[in-house]
Amino acid sequence: MPSNCHIIGVLDSGSAGMTPAALQLIQQADLLIGNDRTLRLFANEIKPDTERKDLTGCLKEIPNWISFALEQEKAVVVLATGDPLCHGIGRYLIGKLGLEKCCIIPNTSILQLAFARLGLAWQEAQVCSIHGKDTGEWDSEIGLEHGLYALLHKIRQQKLLAIFTSPENSPSRIARMLDVVSLGDQYEIAVAERLLLPDGQLYDFMPIETVKQQQFANPNMVILRPTSAQPAEQLFGLTDEQYQQRKPDRGLITKREVRAVSLAHLQLRRDAIVWDIGAGSGSVGMEAARLCPDGYIFAIEKNSEDAAIIRQNQQQFKLTNYRLTQAKAPEGLEAWPAPDAIFIGGSGGELEQLIGISMSRLKSGGRLVMNFITLENMQTAIEQLKKLNVTWQLCQLQVSHNRPILAMQRLQAETPVWIISAEKGNQ
Repeated sequence: MPSNCHIIGVLDSGSAGMTPAALQLIQQADLLIGNDRTLRLFANEIKPDTERKDLTGCLKEIPNWISFALEQEKAVVVLATGDPLCHGIGRYLIGKLGLEKCCIIPNTSILQLAFARLGLAWQEAQVCSIHGKDTGEWDSEIGLEHGLYALLHKIRQQKLLAIFTSPENSPSRIARMLDVVSLGDQYEIAVAERLLLPDGQLYDFMPIETVKQQQFANPNMVILRPTSAQPAEQLFGLTDEQYQQRKPDRGLITKREVRAVSLAHLQLRRDAIVWDIGAGSGSVGMEAARLCPDGYIFAIEKNSEDAAIIRQNQQQFKLTNYRLTQAKAPEGLEAWPAPDAIFIGGSGGELEQLIGISMSRLKSGGRLVMNFITLENMQTAIEQLKKLNVTWQLCQLQVSHNRPILAMQRLQAETPVWIISAEKGNQ
């Protein structure tokens, strides 16, 4: 009996784009599986008694169709677009059926065709797909769980991208997302639509503003690239002046030296999930966002004026792995994912409760870091950590900066800060 099914890459040119051997397999198939478009491409090549199955919306059923047909010694062919192993159905079927039951016959992919038309080498491109369910328009208030977040994360790496789209997740939707996150001036888009069809067209690189409301025929793919090489971002040690601040005095901000030591105690990894409670101007969380490009920072601030400042800073630094909630902690913390690290810069009178929540929600080995300028709050934190039987450390940071006095310089002391760090033991 047939030992495997053939998963064959096809193009919109139909039989004209097939090798004789691949076309013969299609012509001899007893069961032919594909979407409506690919099945129609070979309508004149299929045996009259060939069973045809439309796979649209039936992904989970396909392995059963194939297995049942193979048991009946039928010749099975699955039609995939281009290269079945380039964001196609090939990997899924190998995972379900095993490699021994699958024979992949690739074709030229739409990616290769598009890059060839543009005269670009594609080996440097990162290939990704948003070909799936409707993700909805990008909303900066949602973030990590949004269907386009993974794409946005790749875009922030400032590399050449080849993106398989879908009718809903279209080139214009990608352009609108870039506009919302203030990256519209840093990228440009080319669109390849319906290549190898009579009405196929290639749109060379266009500004994001041009693409935002433009409609493109399906199927299509997007090639996205930076308009110019962007300078590498400063990851650590930004000056206080680089942040917007509300200034009743000298700015509600964790100063650079305190910020640096606090971040060191957080022991961040590039994929860390971080909570920033009592975010102030947002400086600690935003610097954490730069240090954790594969992670995500959840910040909360109760003061509306400070929250407005944080949003200005987020837009200024174009941070897409950072989300602010305007509320008084612990409101809303229950909906956040378990963190690898938590920073408490302000507690709003809820310090004991926040420490309890923090130690219960931290992942094993996670770190809690708190800053204090009053003896009372520091003592409250220590007593609470003792009650919870948590290992903790305390350091005092006293920083002085030079100030002019006539033609000379003097040192002016800043308010001392106590930094308490605690680690959640492995459980």
